[in-house]
Amino acid sequence: QVQLVESGGGVVQSGGSLRLSCAASGRTFSSYAMGWFRQAPGREREFVATISASGSGTYYTDSVAGHFTISRDNAKNTVYLQMNSLKPEDTAVYYCAARNDPGLASRRDRYDYWGQGTQVTVSS
Repeated sequence: QVQLVESGGGVVQSGGSLRLSCAASGRTFSSYAMGWFRQAPGREREFVATISASGSGTYYTDSVAGHFTISRDNAKNTVYLQMNSLKPEDTAVYYCAARNDPGLASRRDRYDYWGQGTQVTVSS
C-alpha cells in the first residue's frame, strides 16, 4: 500500500510559478512510476505529466510541455511538479498518482494509488 500526500498548491497570478510536491509512504517508492493529473470544475481528470521509476524518462501532455517539469527524489520518496508561466486555464485540483510499474503511463487506469489533491488557482 502506498499513501500519497500532495502540497504546494495555492493562488498565483498569470505568468507566475508554483512547485507541487507529493510525498509517498513505503519503502518501494523507487520501483513506482509516478504521474500528475488535474481536474478542473465540470471536467474530467486529465493527464499532465509522468516520470519513470528511475527518473530517467518523462512525458508531458502537449499543453504543459516546455513550461511544466516533473522530477523525483527517490531518497526522499517525493515527486515534484514545477509549473512555470502559469495560465488561468491551468486552474484545477492537481493529483499525484503512483503505479506498480516502473514505466511511463498517461492513462488514469494505469495508476494504482492516488493522493487527495491540491488546489491550484491562477488569476488573470
